[in-house]
Amino acid sequence: MDSVKTNVDYSSPAYLKLVDEYWRAANYISVGQLYLKANPLLQRPLEASDVKVHPIGHWGTIAGQNFIYAHLNRAILKYGLNMFYIEGPGHGGQVMVSNSYLDGSYTEIYPNITEDTEGMGKLFKQFSFPGGVASHAAPETPGSIHEGGELGYSISHGVGAIFDNPEVIAATVVGDGEAETGPLATSWQSTSFINPIKDGAILPILNLNGFKISNPTILSRKTDEELTKYFEGMGWEPVFVEGNDPEKMHPEMAKAMDTVIEKIKAIQKHARENNDSTRPVWPMIVFRAPKGWTGPKEWDGKPIENSFRAHQIPIPVDQGDMQHADKLVAWLKSYGPEELFDQNGTLKPEIKATVPEGIQRMAANPITNGGLDPRPLKLPDWREYTLDNSQHGEIEAQDMTVFGKWARDVIVKNPDNFRIFGPDETMSNRLAPIFEASKRQWEEGIKEPNDEFLAPEGRIIDSQLSEHQAEGWLEGYVLTGRHGFFSSYEAFLRVVDSMLTQHFKWLRKASELPWRKHYPSLNIVDTSTSFQQDHNGYTHQDPGILGHLADKKPEFIREYLPADANSLLAVANKAFASEEKINLIVASKHPRPQWYSADEAAVLVEKGLKIIDWASTDHDSEPDIVIAAAGTEPNWESLAAISILHKQYPDLKIRFINVVDLLKLQSPRVNPRGLTDEEFDMYFTKDKPVLFAFHGFEGLIRDIFFDRHNRNVLIHGYRENGDITTPFDMRVVNELDRYHLSKDAAVAVYGTKAAQFAQKMDDKISYHNSYIRQTGTDMPEVTNWKWEDLK
Repeated sequence: MDSVKTNVDYSSPAYLKLVDEYWRAANYISVGQLYLKANPLLQRPLEASDVKVHPIGHWGTIAGQNFIYAHLNRAILKYGLNMFYIEGPGHGGQVMVSNSYLDGSYTEIYPNITEDTEGMGKLFKQFSFPGGVASHAAPETPGSIHEGGELGYSISHGVGAIFDNPEVIAATVVGDGEAETGPLATSWQSTSFINPIKDGAILPILNLNGFKISNPTILSRKTDEELTKYFEGMGWEPVFVEGNDPEKMHPEMAKAMDTVIEKIKAIQKHARENNDSTRPVWPMIVFRAPKGWTGPKEWDGKPIENSFRAHQIPIPVDQGDMQHADKLVAWLKSYGPEELFDQNGTLKPEIKATVPEGIQRMAANPITNGGLDPRPLKLPDWREYTLDNSQHGEIEAQDMTVFGKWARDVIVKNPDNFRIFGPDETMSNRLAPIFEASKRQWEEGIKEPNDEFLAPEGRIIDSQLSEHQAEGWLEGYVLTGRHGFFSSYEAFLRVVDSMLTQHFKWLRKASELPWRKHYPSLNIVDTSTSFQQDHNGYTHQDPGILGHLADKKPEFIREYLPADANSLLAVANKAFASEEKINLIVASKHPRPQWYSADEAAVLVEKGLKIIDWASTDHDSEPDIVIAAAGTEPNWESLAAISILHKQYPDLKIRFINVVDLLKLQSPRVNPRGLTDEEFDMYFTKDKPVLFAFHGFEGLIRDIFFDRHNRNVLIHGYRENGDITTPFDMRVVNELDRYHLSKDAAVAVYGTKAAQFAQKMDDKISYHNSYIRQTGTDMPEVTNWKWEDLK
């Protein structure tokens, strides 16, 4: 993307006049989208029927962003850049719609929105209108990879996109309201992770317009000196552009844009020619222009421009109230539309010449629609890493360590399109084997021997303690066609569950657009789970991410609960090869008995669940009770409970089911992948008691059974009981242990006849409570328990 027109003076007054005209055209299109649904060029007097009943949208950031966009176009043409745009300031959706319409890419995707008066009218009407397009930079907008709903992730998404894309610049506009969020404040530290040799560059443009919805913004009240100190401390060199007079601002912005682009190019040239990845000081722009710039100056005696009142709809005009329609017309005509568009409503060719062509247009850059070079992952054969579990429960291993060996070789096979992200927990999550293939990417100084596994280039980025940053990087990486996973402690996935919601919404809307290419799935490896947090205690105990994601459209959500290493390998192999999903994998990192053969694991993942014959005593007959488990500890405790029950009641017919793909249990009325009623009944029967041991909150299982014939279900899950205690006691306090399970199963089948056995189980629990308080560890009966084949 380096086609440069050498015969053009991009800094001349004549050229900047054209840039100004383009900017005015973008502003006109943006205001029109707010208010109008017909008569787009005001070629006749404005009538009530031309105006929307309820104009909805935002104005405050629009003119400033359009100004920036116009100058980014200029820079692309001057320097032949591969650049795309990320719109951080919330709901300013007109910006990307207006600019993609003016450069022609919108019409290429939506041919009915033609580049003439008729098409312009359709463009105006559809904005923030029933059946139309959103008021923010949504998937429907060409050039967008960044949802404008929840604020704070523009830089994280931009940096994720430029990892392993050395020629790309992510022009990232950061709203000054957005800049006050925790995730955005954290993301300024991204300079510590961008490799100037292997990665591209991000160009942050901090858009300081002074106000949020109803308050001033903090950074806008800082002096240039204060901002310089702040950003220099974060590894940035700010270049300031300030004012409200376009005649002066265009030359200043052109100069600033040239300065930062040339600095980026110089940084990369030096790094690549000298193989010097020393962390550079990256340039950025601080752009100060009034909120509501070029709009109404005041209304009803109060300021609009340069005040919070410009945030949304600045003047009260709608189809039912045309009293001030003349003011709206004056505002629109202040941009001189007759100077910008011909009689057919087409942008004049000399103005269109300031726009890049083809894929140099930011709205048509392939990176924003599936990536520059999308490739499927090359996955090693997961069966080569499996354990020999022919003796069920005999081998003890750490599931995440076994998985780590496979993930290590995924890195080897995919050296430039696979990364692992996390918040400083990779070693804690027992993924040490991956460091045999790669180090952590880290551009700050390395102090050996105190530092470990740090290098300027690496496939692992976990050296910043921020779930938001790690998740945002992964989102930017997969939305631009690459692959990876985010590993986190289970409880603190709740920190980013709203990010996952936004990503889900993106996937759902993008899937409805035939022009959008498919994205690799977003893979979340959830470990250090609630039932493993014995030393960190209650603060680290919350499996609620399962319920949070299960509430989303099931076509896009997978929840896997592998009970051992072989199952985890089979799950990862399926999840990492998938597209258009959020895959939540709940895994164990602690030493655990290993249960299932590779063949069993394959069936568990393919079918979602399996009747485990070697742990069942019904022998294909009608069972007396079904015991089901989803999760590592639930599987373990269920098997122990089956052992206890079989010794006490040798004639009891037990069917044991291990569930890995949890949402397969949902009814097809809820989830198209769900088991039919006939299939569900085949596993769980129509009326026999079902004891379900579950890793998460019990309501999720209750919802699953609500739609089924058999509601005779006893659920043992996480009951919001926890503390700093022993591993087994975490199960006891939530009644997910073998003794509570055995007791409830016996009572469910035998009723009062099981009274003595129930008392025996209660006595075991009492003994356990006394034992751990005396010794500080679990009793040998638990720690030394081994599975014995059922006779």
